[in-house]
Amino acid sequence: MPQTSAQVTAAEISRIAGVTRATVSNWRRRHDDFPAPSGGTDSSPLYDLESVRAWLASRGHTSAASPSEELRTTLRLHGQGASGTSDLLLLVLAAAALPPEELTAATGLPDADLVARAQREATAAADTVPAADAVRFAAGDAAVLRALYTCVRDEGGQAALGVLAERELEDSAASGAYTTPAPLADLVARLVPGSPAGVLDPACGSGTLLAAAARRGARELYGQDLLPVQARRSAVSLMLTTPEATVTVRAADSLRADAFPGLLVDAVLCSPPFGVRDWGHDELVYDPRWAYGVPPRAESELAWVQHALAHLTPGGHAALLLPPAMAGRASGRRIRAELVRSGALRAVIALPTGAAVPLHVGLQIWVLQRPEPGGPERKSVLFVDTAAEAQGPGGREGTAVPARTRGGSRSATLDWEGITARALGAWRAFTESPDTFEGEPGVAHAAGVVDLLDDMVDLTPARLVRASRAEIDPAELSAEVDATRLNLVRAAKSLTRTAGHEAWSAAGASPREWRTATASDLMRGGALTLLRPLPETVRTRAQVARGETGEDGKPETRPVLTNGDIASGSGPTGTPAGPHDDTAPVIAVGDVLVRAVASGDGPMARVAGEEDAGALLGNVHLFRPDPARLDPWFLAGFLGSEENIAGASTGSTVLTVSPGRLRVPLLPLEEQRRYGEAFRHVHDLRAEARRATRLAEDTARLLAGGLTGGQLLPSREATSRPPSGHPSR
Repeated sequence: MPQTSAQVTAAEISRIAGVTRATVSNWRRRHDDFPAPSGGTDSSPLYDLESVRAWLASRGHTSAASPSEELRTTLRLHGQGASGTSDLLLLVLAAAALPPEELTAATGLPDADLVARAQREATAAADTVPAADAVRFAAGDAAVLRALYTCVRDEGGQAALGVLAERELEDSAASGAYTTPAPLADLVARLVPGSPAGVLDPACGSGTLLAAAARRGARELYGQDLLPVQARRSAVSLMLTTPEATVTVRAADSLRADAFPGLLVDAVLCSPPFGVRDWGHDELVYDPRWAYGVPPRAESELAWVQHALAHLTPGGHAALLLPPAMAGRASGRRIRAELVRSGALRAVIALPTGAAVPLHVGLQIWVLQRPEPGGPERKSVLFVDTAAEAQGPGGREGTAVPARTRGGSRSATLDWEGITARALGAWRAFTESPDTFEGEPGVAHAAGVVDLLDDMVDLTPARLVRASRAEIDPAELSAEVDATRLNLVRAAKSLTRTAGHEAWSAAGASPREWRTATASDLMRGGALTLLRPLPETVRTRAQVARGETGEDGKPETRPVLTNGDIASGSGPTGTPAGPHDDTAPVIAVGDVLVRAVASGDGPMARVAGEEDAGALLGNVHLFRPDPARLDPWFLAGFLGSEENIAGASTGSTVLTVSPGRLRVPLLPLEEQRRYGEAFRHVHDLRAEARRATRLAEDTARLLAGGLTGGQLLPSREATSRPPSGHPSR
């Protein structure tokens, strides 16, 4: 098979070799035989991948890339070959069912035997994946097959699946394919009452929403997606994570070619594409799904809403993630009016900006219910605004995380526990007694159907929730403002004291140079232990199988420390998908915790305190140092440094940290402790700054809301003061 030349950047070379980008730059300057650029620009050169690997091998540099990065590199080097991504997806499904020793045995086979084995295993799984053709592997695919088996063995089927889907999406120049963040998917699924048996997602993408439904007990999962690669990826992913469910996924346009025309399910979950004008308006004008009106050409979202309602059993629920403009656009007011009048629309929940792509827009969740013949009359619609939960939880550092990201979504840094509690609390209270629901001023409000049916039928939650602020008692608000302002003054004084402390000095004429070791080296030497979380399905099944329960008769669970908790400085805010197993790693005081995903701002590492002890690991790496050889704060400071994280991260959109490749300076314990004290001070400084920022925002929000809502009046003394920025003369 002719090999396709692949090109890599200097950053990718650093990941392959397990060195920093500065080291790669030094190689380029100092070694005349280093491969010359084969493309790119002077500032961003590209290098022939095979030439780079040959040069590294000649210098004794074995690859330090993670198995998923090795798979990605091998795919790029060998091009499409005889196998397509569909064939490899089938092999992932088959390989994930094998024990590690069989996968290891497969990687050691001669090329011909390896190809024959992969052919048999992928063919056996062919009937389970949509649009899968006959499997064809050839001798030239052996390197790819070996890398795939290794990736599945070491990192799991989902990791290999992500690399394959990423590759085909890039090759097909597909756009608009985004994964719904797991916390948001869980929230959407939990808005459906009870445990629905059958769930449909007509724009399923990678299957995140269906996976969330499966975690709530759904056992019949139906999905459809326009992109064949997404449909195949969704099918394989769901079969890997929910082997007990019946999975049916099809590849086609749900609006133009519904793959399930007669299907009625208990729930529909969907994050449809936004702003699509060519969705089939002209050819579908007489479609029977438009029970609430023909969607305007510019309102494809209203077509998806009615498509979802058409697939529900009477009384079934749908939850759709939609753009905010849909709530007030003039072109859709008639259909919105019919949805409200009929009782089909039950709730509109506004999310903070950054909850999902597009990150600059505050999306909304529309909760709908198909009316039942002779069912109860719906007199009101619930509106919830969770935007105030955009800030991270108070926790240890009590802070909001800025919206800027580094190669990923801000979603991971939002306070999903607060957002979920606010949305579900209001929704459950409303569904239990919609006629007596009182709401929460400025947060949740039940608006009467008659009040909503005006000329615009504007269903924007912020507008309707703001109208309820007049219910706030002026005395209560004034007392809250005073208490928050007093806390702000105290926080500002504490920040000033912390910032005034000096725990460092200049290094001299040039920076200090380090002799370093990787975390893998330290682990082999016994100075460090790396603990990883067990898969949620393993934790759940293991304990449920033993029938272990807590005092209340329910399986015991522990809180989970998430990637976002480290970024925001909070304590553990996550909850496991199920009860934990005894073998699951549990955090202890003094452990060093490093985020597994280098996306978003905020610290990458910290030392576990009392509030973390006993929690389970989310998407977090846990390093347990030998205190006689490593100082925890020294370790956390260097492991979490920006350059260290960059050198140990792989991926393009989402940067995944390979823990064994992180590097640590080799210093005597006494010197480590001096660095540790300095890093602890940096941590305290960040915590105080975040707490002061949060309290300042809270104080300003309360003051502004009270002044505009009529509960607070400006002081008469304020009129005698000069305006800000214009000193009196």
